Amino acid sequence: MAAVTHVLVTGGAGFIGSHVTAALLAAGHSVSVLDNGHPAAHREPLPETVAGAAVQVADLRDRDAVAAALRGVEAVVHQAAMVGMGVDLADLPEYVGSNDLATAVLLAGMAHAKVRRLVLASSMVVYGEGSYACPEHGPQRPPARTPEDLQAGQFDPPCPVCRTALVPVTTGEDARLEPRSVYAATKLAQEHLASAWARQSGGSVVALRYHNVYGPGMPRDTPYSGVAAIFRSALEAGRAPRVFEDGGQRRDFVHVRDVARANVAALEATDREGFSAYNIASGRPATVADMAHALAGVLAGPSPVVTGEFRLGDVRHVVASPELARRELGFTAAIDLASGMADFATAELRA
Repeated sequence: MAAVTHVLVTGGAGFIGSHVTAALLAAGHSVSVLDNGHPAAHREPLPETVAGAAVQVADLRDRDAVAAALRGVEAVVHQAAMVGMGVDLADLPEYVGSNDLATAVLLAGMAHAKVRRLVLASSMVVYGEGSYACPEHGPQRPPARTPEDLQAGQFDPPCPVCRTALVPVTTGEDARLEPRSVYAATKLAQEHLASAWARQSGGSVVALRYHNVYGPGMPRDTPYSGVAAIFRSALEAGRAPRVFEDGGQRRDFVHVRDVARANVAALEATDREGFSAYNIASGRPATVADMAHALAGVLAGPSPVVTGEFRLGDVRHVVASPELARRELGFTAAIDLASGMADFATAELRA
């Protein structure tokens, strides 16, 4: 068993953070939780404890609160963030403040407190579009999809050479990083800040690029919710899930309990130096329509409706390679989509 570590989990009362907190405690570590109860994630007051760990209510942008929370801490698992696509560009300052300024204050506090280990919750959104190949011209990096193509129902990005629809291939951690939404830009900025902190402090950062996380405790149905929760809310109300584009967009849906295990593995990988990034994914991609049909089947609800609607900040396909996490962290996802959706269909969600 790994040595017991006193860990601060930021955002530890949130959807993913609460599972991470429970998993760290189950692995024998000592855990403190810091969470600000942001209304985008919490519609009810924060609990006093998560899995038995006391919750400190404070904003990461508060330097004094961060300094107090770091006393006696040996490592930080940084889950706190404002997530999702948001409502519109009016959200931009809050994304940057909650994600990037808050991370900067945390890193400065860690440097002062001489806390040298960080596990960072990053996201697959840092890639923008995933990796693609043209049958004729080989690997290609498509430009951002245009409103004109999307309005015409041309959802798959075309080859920049011949305009043939590109084929998605697995995306490794060395892929080009090109965020295409405000949230994505803030997650990449978090990685850059953490990498600079590691170089200057001599610390280590393990950035976990989560793919599409779902499971018990997801926020029910807000503009910041994951698509699985939005579909489930529709089905529970007797409505068909509304699937954007043609439903063929490919994602890797990974269960939150697997994500929590990945965080434990990252914390216990004490041989990491500098900055490292890993895809945290199931390795079994599915289309958004596949996921919607699986959930509708479990709930015996109406069949999903493919709407053709689109959001300009969305990407078409991101198909992850989980190989590096398996090789270097010893992490492999255990829960497949069918059993995960069966669990998720009746699991308690966050108000």
